[in-house]
Amino acid sequence: MTEPLLDRPDFFARLDEPRRPWIDPEALKERFIALSAPSHPDRVHAAPEAERQAATERFAALNEAYRQLAGVKDRLAHLLALERGAPAADVQQIPPGTMDLFLEVGQACRDVDGFLRRRDEATSPMVRVTLFEQGLDWTGRLQALQANVGARRGEIEAELQAMNAVWDSAPPPGSPQRAAGLPLERLEQLHRIYSYLARWGGQLQERLARLALP
Repeated sequence: MTEPLLDRPDFFARLDEPRRPWIDPEALKERFIALSAPSHPDRVHAAPEAERQAATERFAALNEAYRQLAGVKDRLAHLLALERGAPAADVQQIPPGTMDLFLEVGQACRDVDGFLRRRDEATSPMVRVTLFEQGLDWTGRLQALQANVGARRGEIEAELQAMNAVWDSAPPPGSPQRAAGLPLERLEQLHRIYSYLARWGGQLQERLARLALP
């Protein structure tokens, strides 16, 4: 498959992957390894300079494509840009259906930050024992929230997998009818929701790591 000439690179074409919202992570990794192996620096270290340079550039290009497609959030942003011919809209509003979770995660993070400050300032052994027990409680509560965020991400990933059938049956890239046959508005909604969920999951993980410190 030849990578089309676009204003922006087509990372799907670069890895010989059809344009789809969902890609199996292990299959993508295997595809990347197979395509990049001949250009790996260890394979061409004894080749002439021009050949090494070409291999280095190809390996870097494949690695760039793999990193873009491996993450769901980045992959959806890239797919939207390709299908619309423009980057995804930068909308800061909390997506519908996620406000309760947003408030819950935000309040929990603020409360844990306050707890961590008190723990860091405590010097009394008795107080530190009490705070240790409270830290275990906070760890359990954050893990429950993290599981909730993970479940929501799983729901989105399942919907993305189901969307693959629509992309497979759509007119080919470059066709004037292609965009009209794709649920791009819904895909952008999922991209926004997934982006927020990934951010909240990271915030929770950061607090869990700090709670685990002695």
